[in-house]
Amino acid sequence: MPSPRAHRAASPRTRVRRLPERGRYDRDAIETVLDAGLVAHLGFVSDGQPFVIPTLHARVGDEVYVHGSSASRTLRELADGIAACLTVTLLDGIVLARSVFEHSMNYRSVVVLGTASPVVERDEKLAALEAFAEKLLPGRWAESRPPTPTELKATSILRMPLDEASAKIREGGPEDGDTPDAELDVWAGHVPFVVRALDPVPDPSLRPGIPVPPALRSYRRPGLVE
Repeated sequence: MPSPRAHRAASPRTRVRRLPERGRYDRDAIETVLDAGLVAHLGFVSDGQPFVIPTLHARVGDEVYVHGSSASRTLRELADGIAACLTVTLLDGIVLARSVFEHSMNYRSVVVLGTASPVVERDEKLAALEAFAEKLLPGRWAESRPPTPTELKATSILRMPLDEASAKIREGGPEDGDTPDAELDVWAGHVPFVVRALDPVPDPSLRPGIPVPPALRSYRRPGLVE
């Protein structure tokens, strides 16, 4: 079985050129980052003006879904089939080297290129909305009231295929330990970051006696370094 780094980029556009040894093209690496990240950034150009919009996303199989208001200009323009770029980044720590030049960060990121298609079928819309809810908290879809027809109409959902996607990963310490800088009296190493949830805060209007969902009592984000 080939190593993850033996996989080839899906296209020249997704090949990592700067520090190519950090590029990953296997689907496991790409899906892990997409599934762990809570925020994606959607990039596109409208009337010559670049825009990058943060948004919630969810992966279902070989596609990534984003959603928003049906009145959203962003989603309306993307639905017309213009070129788009979706990125997700997980920050795993900072890297402190002996020289300023070698300072860096540890991270895992994914870039998805392509065009977005509107989701119009009711069943697919519901499946996408379920994926959004389950991404925030497993079991939440079954616990919550489902969307009404009016809410479905007011929600626009787009999908992007993972046909052109790549991951880039940096991990470990600084890269100047085998250079003349190693003789400097400067501390070097890395500081790992973790993402953790604090205790849930109930809504002030929550009726007494409603327990915290079991999944929330042991809440953690899959795929994150904790």
